[in-house]
Amino acid sequence: MWYVLIIFGFLAGVIGGMGMGGGTLLIPLLTIFIEISQIVAQGYNLIAFLPMSIIAIIIHYKNKLIEFKYLPLLIISGIVFAILGSLLANLIDQSILKILFGIFLIFLSIVEFVKLFKNK
Repeated sequence: MWYVLIIFGFLAGVIGGMGMGGGTLLIPLLTIFIEISQIVAQGYNLIAFLPMSIIAIIIHYKNKLIEFKYLPLLIISGIVFAILGSLLANLIDQSILKILFGIFLIFLSIVEFVKLFKNK
């Protein structure tokens, strides 16, 4: 099973490094193939996200791809809503949480698909 986790980490790292959020891939992989509960997979994702995001931030900073004027508002609101979101996730039934996450991923896919055709 360790090799499966390495593959999942690789995929999440590549997607996360591109700024697309490795959790959108890591959470479904963990819940579907390793049968970890949704809430535990989210916890693993948050812990795995920390080192991946630090490396991505360093690389993006070196390439001058970070604009600092919006950061304070994004950081403060992100912290507040991360607290609220994690509290809410613990209150929601596991099956409903899976459905909501699936709907979110479908919505993201549709948005990206539409953008693809708009840009062409």
